[in-house]
Amino acid sequence: MTPDIHPAANPLADASREALSAGGALARADARHVERAAQLEMAQAVAEAIESRSALVAEAGTGVGKTFAYLVPTLLSGARALVSTATKSLQDQLFLRDIPRLRDALQLPVSVALLKGRASYLCLHRMKQARQSATLPDRWAVRTLAKVEQWSHTTASGDLAELDGLDERSSVIPLVTSTRDNCLGSECADFRVCHVVKARREAMAADVVVVNHHLFFADMALRDTGVAELLPSVEVAVFDEAHQLAEAGVQFLGTTLSTAQALDFARDLLGAGLQQARGLAPWQELQAGVEKAARELRLAAAGHLRELRGTIKLRWDERAGRDEFIAALQAVGQAADAAGAALDAVSELSPEFGKLGERAGQLAMLADRFALEAEQGRVRWIDISPHQARLVESPLDIREALSEQMAAGGKAWIFTSATLGDDDALTWFTEQAGLADARTLRVGSPFDYPAHARLYIPAGFPKPNEPGHPAAVATLAARCARALGGRSFVLTTTLRALQAIAERLRAEFEAQGDALRVLQQGEAPKRQLMQQFLAEPRSVLVGSQSFWEGIDVPGDALQCVLIDKLPFPPPNDPLVEARVKRLEAQGRNAFADYFIAEAAVSLKQGAGRLIRSETDRGLLVVCDPRMAGMNYGRRLREALPPMTRVATEAEAMAWLESLAGETLPF
Repeated sequence: MTPDIHPAANPLADASREALSAGGALARADARHVERAAQLEMAQAVAEAIESRSALVAEAGTGVGKTFAYLVPTLLSGARALVSTATKSLQDQLFLRDIPRLRDALQLPVSVALLKGRASYLCLHRMKQARQSATLPDRWAVRTLAKVEQWSHTTASGDLAELDGLDERSSVIPLVTSTRDNCLGSECADFRVCHVVKARREAMAADVVVVNHHLFFADMALRDTGVAELLPSVEVAVFDEAHQLAEAGVQFLGTTLSTAQALDFARDLLGAGLQQARGLAPWQELQAGVEKAARELRLAAAGHLRELRGTIKLRWDERAGRDEFIAALQAVGQAADAAGAALDAVSELSPEFGKLGERAGQLAMLADRFALEAEQGRVRWIDISPHQARLVESPLDIREALSEQMAAGGKAWIFTSATLGDDDALTWFTEQAGLADARTLRVGSPFDYPAHARLYIPAGFPKPNEPGHPAAVATLAARCARALGGRSFVLTTTLRALQAIAERLRAEFEAQGDALRVLQQGEAPKRQLMQQFLAEPRSVLVGSQSFWEGIDVPGDALQCVLIDKLPFPPPNDPLVEARVKRLEAQGRNAFADYFIAEAAVSLKQGAGRLIRSETDRGLLVVCDPRMAGMNYGRRLREALPPMTRVATEAEAMAWLESLAGETLPF
């Protein structure tokens, strides 16, 4: 390399480029490895950030190979590293596949640990309690508990992800895992063999620790996940899928009072009272008091809302001033205080009663807090679902929390994702994360989008607010799916649209006698739906938010993605309203600086499902005339990869028919 291209000597950057190059260690270990200029560019920037202990925000398009671009310099540096990602499944991928593969190829003696939140690990004490309890909800729970108990004798990690077929929504999981509130700590009889303690001990001893964003921020808020002890000793902190970082932070840096939290306390109160202090307090009466208060709080929070399918977010001021809501909060506090007094009286009998007493005090404190005004710079709302109400107080972003962590100095901070904004400064991410001074880098995808992808924005289409819009989306989706023989996604911005479009699609296929199947989000777990989609090519999958990202379907299994409308944030969402008010108070244009920026990032995420490899081909359809007709449409179109635009449905169908006639290599 000439001095002009790499003016500053950087041994780590040189070693990273060498490892990733055509004749390097990765190519020698895997014949499929190819040198990619964009990957080399990103790896060099990561190496420079590590050497200078500075911050880097890097957007890397699909196909760049960003995981290896940050892992190779991180591993070669020999620095102690924390790698955080968005989900537990991505954590597992890094820990089980990516890092071991690189460690072997680079021949580095690097120790790696995986650290998840408490709810991912079996609690032996809680499992024994659940076995002795007669309050399991149904026979399925009894069977699941027996399966967990059988597995508990063979597992080394206690990570529930090892258990095949365990539904993450199972009612047994809260019974066999601990929380910060109910963990007995060193006073637990099973402390010496505790899986959470073992995982944290391994993390403290490892060179590289893989965590997730939720765990990182939960630790900031609670100091209860092991990250607090770990972070001071880390020299490199990497956040993959960083576009999800802010929302994870807002969720976990907030304060929450939930009726489920109160019901869990009531259940544990009764169980411990009857097992260890029967007759010493009216445990059933105290449990009933907490349960009744929790139910009344949910009813007061829900108001006139009765039949709910998903979760609805309500403005705080819709309920906060009402007498019945304040009375319900006071009742929760009183019931918790009564339980706390009874627990204090028996606290000498078992450490469990001390923990339960702390939980009673926490419940009462939260009830008092939510009866008062919110703190300055924070926003409140209420989440209502069929089974619980959650009162939430949250910061508007993660700036303050992240700045506090970074102020300690001495670390390299790497933030990366395929989608971090629609401008070179990556303002969408850097502003909400307080990273205006960080170096930014954008490396585009190496895929040939103009040749392999088409963008179609139907002319004369109903507007999203018109009643005929969902039906028109379904009808167009049916025509696309017929041309392809399935192999299509429909991504919706709301659950209501998802339901309407899926129903209309089924009706369209039945009316025409099409042998095409509609797979609908919510009818089966996400993983199962994806397995069905891959197993049955003559399918259309209709999904909402959770299918806009993190779905990887390379090859010709997916060749058409339809997006029902531009994914603007809901303007009546309390968090959105608070952010808009702050921008307007600063004299800024909230629509341009917030709504369009958010829509651009979400649109890139949804469109990113289409082309996943060098040989993929497909059609993206955005069923929203605003994308073509409004003056901001150009900014949104430019946020997408450079797909060739087709003007008419005839051109779009001709493209799909040409794809259907080919057998593409995977």
